[in-house]
Amino acid sequence: MKPKTIFESLFFAASEDAVDEIINNHQDIFKQENWVPFGGDEKFFGIVRGQQSSPIAALVEKVTNSIDAILMRKCFDAGIDPKAPNAPRTMEEAINKFFPEHKQWDLQTYRRKQAEEIQVVADGPPRNTSVIIYDNGEGQHPHEFENTFLSLVRGNKINIHFVQGKYNMGGSGALVFCGKRRYQLIGSKRHDNTGKFGFTLCRQRKIGDSSDTRRFSYFEYFKIDGAIPSFDSGEMDLKLFNRKFKTGTVIKLYSYQFPSGYSGFAQDLNQSLNEFLFEPVLPVYTVDKKERYPNNKVLELDLYGLKRRLEEDKNDYVESFFSEEYNDELFGKAKVTCYVFKPKLEKRNVKESKKIIGDRFFRNNMSVMFSVNGQVQGSYTSEFVTRTLKFNLLKDYLLVHCDCTEMKADFREELFMSDRERLKGGDESHMLRDYLGNKLRKSQLDEINRHRKESIDLESEDTSELIKSFAKNLPKDSELFKLLQNTLKLEEKKETKKPENGQKLKEKEDEKPFNPKRFPALFKLHGSKGGTSVINLPVNGEKTIKFDTDVEDDYFDRVEEPGELQLALLKIKRNNATGGDEQGTGKDISDYLNVVKSSPNKIFLN
Repeated sequence: MKPKTIFESLFFAASEDAVDEIINNHQDIFKQENWVPFGGDEKFFGIVRGQQSSPIAALVEKVTNSIDAILMRKCFDAGIDPKAPNAPRTMEEAINKFFPEHKQWDLQTYRRKQAEEIQVVADGPPRNTSVIIYDNGEGQHPHEFENTFLSLVRGNKINIHFVQGKYNMGGSGALVFCGKRRYQLIGSKRHDNTGKFGFTLCRQRKIGDSSDTRRFSYFEYFKIDGAIPSFDSGEMDLKLFNRKFKTGTVIKLYSYQFPSGYSGFAQDLNQSLNEFLFEPVLPVYTVDKKERYPNNKVLELDLYGLKRRLEEDKNDYVESFFSEEYNDELFGKAKVTCYVFKPKLEKRNVKESKKIIGDRFFRNNMSVMFSVNGQVQGSYTSEFVTRTLKFNLLKDYLLVHCDCTEMKADFREELFMSDRERLKGGDESHMLRDYLGNKLRKSQLDEINRHRKESIDLESEDTSELIKSFAKNLPKDSELFKLLQNTLKLEEKKETKKPENGQKLKEKEDEKPFNPKRFPALFKLHGSKGGTSVINLPVNGEKTIKFDTDVEDDYFDRVEEPGELQLALLKIKRNNATGGDEQGTGKDISDYLNVVKSSPNKIFLN
């Protein structure tokens, strides 16, 4: 068999059983002498197994590597060394520099065209699904495979600031979810179309496969005569969506162990990837095949992060959302956005609404998400909502996103595990949890939770039939009824007061309608009556300052033309009681105060 034939036979094998058959039928090629330990050391087995505990989180790492590869390619195409001082310093800077048209991706046509550059494609039978991950990124020469795809803890990206990866290990986490034999095929060609197309097959060599008495398994990869197999290639039809393979990288994970309940890629997997990639810098395609689901009318679907889904779908699912921006000495900068879902969707009862919201937005049991550069790297369950915030009525209806990208580097490093899936159980994690709890309990969530509690009564669908029947038959002066009343805010129907002497009751004046503007025309200190306002702030204390404005609620959070609130610190003249009127000191206000900025909200208008 020639190298190209070997690659094609492996690539088009639908499952690990088909790969087994190929290997067994060609023992002269796949003999043990042609297999090398992954990372160059059998003892790296523990590093591979010690990464992501979730098959979805492990798959996200593959997609993240593809995003990095696209950005790297763009950097090389621009003639810039990714490690040079003139290279972008952040992912956001890289997107603005290499994709000046990226704002058009909010339009589906442009977004889907870009999403073709990174594809997650289903293969094999529905009950034994294999996964293909393709990107049109930088690609690698065959002789570089062992320093990139097949290496561990080399830190190839550690001095490149605009990519997510660092240690050259995250992409190997998916190996442990590749069936029972851990087969993974890697193929790649350099983006400039130089050199040959290289490929290798990875697998786990288990204890029982060895003739010696070793005590542990290890991962290994395939070579021919001491070199990564390669061949000259032009365009190859690898059954990708809407394109043929020219350069970049393609990886196949055989018989991938998805959690139960996963079927179509364009629905189930798409929703999960959207959760973990809360706000990715590049869109991605999830692609299923007609052979797998002949009756499925949606086989290809782009994804661009849960944030955009939440804010695009806010009229259907989200009742309200707001953000708070923290600038604190403890951790630096962080932005927290809270999304509160509707208790009842249109044409659905409460039970159905709760299930739909759970399936669409809480598939991975993440109620509080912590992300860096748009990728979720740790989370809390709804236990945070009930135990820390004590907002029990929001347990299944609140999603909190904490953007940790601009946190102090040292604090952030202590916050997350290297697998980018879990928070550490250290001091930083505990301090951040307490901080978020204290701030969010006093945020707009308190008002929202109060409104939810007041909206529950004996006639509401939110109360089960059993409780309604039970409560109605209790004596109104019993202790149990008082307990239910305090808990659920149950109120007896009050008789309407009859008018006396034929006079009509004065009707409640209609609330003055609020007509928000895209940009504020009004901004003044709440309660101010003119003149210079002085606010006393006690040492080590806190103070809430409110401003009246006429801007729309999502002013800070909207995708197009988001606004901001800037605070400045003026130099105060000691002998002038009228306040500061000279140029500032040059220091940021955060050098002196911990500042929290909250979204505008018409609920608090007077």
